[in-house]
Amino acid sequence: MSIALKLSDELVDLARAHAIVMHRSVPKQIEYWARLGKMVEENPDLPLPFIQETLLGKAQAEAGQTAEYQFGV
Repeated sequence: MSIALKLSDELVDLARAHAIVMHRSVPKQIEYWARLGKMVEENPDLPLPFIQETLLGKAQAEAGQTAEYQFGV
């Protein structure tokens, strides 16, 4: 489901700059920030890079980009 939101021009401009670098649309960049912020609030003891890597790993797994780990290799 999608809904229309009123966002400040400042937030949209910030998102636009980050979206270009991250190859995302502006709405997808804002969604990413929202998801990340939610995870940070829910896990205040975890460092931000750990949360970001967890999101990346989840997206890779959902895209089928996983490989079995080989111990001792």
